[in-house]
Amino acid sequence: MFSSRLNWTLPRNRLSALLSEKRLTNTRLLDLTESNPTRAGLAYPGAEILASLTDERALHYDPSPRGPAHAREAVAGYYRDRGLSIDPNRVLLTASTSEAYAYLFKLLANPGDEILAPRPSYPLFEFLAGLESVHMRQYPLRYDGVWHVDFDALEQTITPRTRAIVVVNPNNPTGSFLKRAELERLEALAVRHGLAILSDEVFRDYALTEDVERVSTLAGDHRALTFSMSGLSKIAGLPQMKAGWIVTSGPGSEAALEALELIADTYLSVSTPVQIALPRLLALSGEVMEQIRQRTAANLVHLREATRGSAATLLRVEGGWYAVLQITRTRSEEEWTLKLLAECDVLVQPGFFYDFESEAYLVLSLLTEPATFAEGVARLLSII
Repeated sequence: MFSSRLNWTLPRNRLSALLSEKRLTNTRLLDLTESNPTRAGLAYPGAEILASLTDERALHYDPSPRGPAHAREAVAGYYRDRGLSIDPNRVLLTASTSEAYAYLFKLLANPGDEILAPRPSYPLFEFLAGLESVHMRQYPLRYDGVWHVDFDALEQTITPRTRAIVVVNPNNPTGSFLKRAELERLEALAVRHGLAILSDEVFRDYALTEDVERVSTLAGDHRALTFSMSGLSKIAGLPQMKAGWIVTSGPGSEAALEALELIADTYLSVSTPVQIALPRLLALSGEVMEQIRQRTAANLVHLREATRGSAATLLRVEGGWYAVLQITRTRSEEEWTLKLLAECDVLVQPGFFYDFESEAYLVLSLLTEPATFAEGVARLLSII
C-alpha cells in the first residue's frame, strides 16, 4: 500500500526498550547522549530571540525561493566575520540541513543513483537518501591516532552511478576535520570522476584543537562543483527555528543554483518570520556559541583526565559536540550500553549507531551539563 521508500525495518532495540522502562519508573538517568542545546542548561537571550520574531513584515507573504536578499546577506556576513568572502547570490536558504540534503539529492541524482558518505558518521543519510530513491554507499574513515579519509577505499566505492561525495566537516561523531592535503585529493578525485562534493559544516564553529592544516569550510572557490551546508541549529543552538542554507561554488554552480531555486520554489518551506529574523538570530548566536564552546571544552578536559590510566581510551577529537571512547571487547557494545543503563542509570550510545566498523566504542555528548557528565563518566569507568 505504501511507497517502497518507506520499506524500512525499524524494530525496537533492547536499549530503547530498557530506556522506556526506566523512564516509566521516573528513574533519574544520567543522559550522556544529550545533543539538544535547548535542553542542555544553556542561558539563551530569550527576550531578544522572541523580539526578533515580532517584525510586522512577517504578516505579509512575499515568497523568494532562494530566500530574501537581507537574509542571504546575513549568511554572507556570517562567513565574512570568519574571513571568507561569499557572494550572497550563491546562497540558498532551506528549512534545515536535512532539507538541504533532500534538495541536493533531487538536484544531482536520478532514482537508483548513488551518493557516497563517510563511515562512521551520523545515521541519518541512509533515510534521507531512501526518501529520494537514491542509494547511499559508505567510504571509510581510518583511525591511527588521528582520523583520516581512506582515499583508496573511497575511489574503489565509486561506480558509474555515483553522483556525489558527502563530507561531514567536522565529522559527527569522530570530531575530525578535513585537512588541506585531503581536500586537494578529494577535489582531484571529484573532478576526475565528474562528482559533486556535499560538505556538511554544522559543527565548524566548535573546534577543540588548533591545527593550521584544518579546512574549516568548503564555501568559496573550488575545482569541483561544491555545496556547503550549515544553519541555525548548531551555530545559534536553535534547531527549532528551522533555518539552514546551501552555499554553491565551483564549475556549474550557476546552473545548479537555478535548478535549486526551482526545487525550492516548489516547496517554499522556510517560514517568513524566521527568514526576516535571520540577521538578528545570527547576530545573537555568539552568546550561546561561546557557552557551548566552554562546555564542550571543559567536558573534554574532564573526560581526558578521567580516562587516563583507565580501561577506556579516548580517541582524538578535533571539534564538534561528541567524544568517542574505545573500551574492552569483553562485552559487545550493545551489552555494555545495556549494562550501563540497567546497573548505573547511565545512557550512552554504542558505536554501531554510527556504523563503526568494529567494536567496542561508546559515543558521549560533550554538550551534557557538567555535573551530570562528571557523575556519568565516573559510573561508566567504574563498571568498565
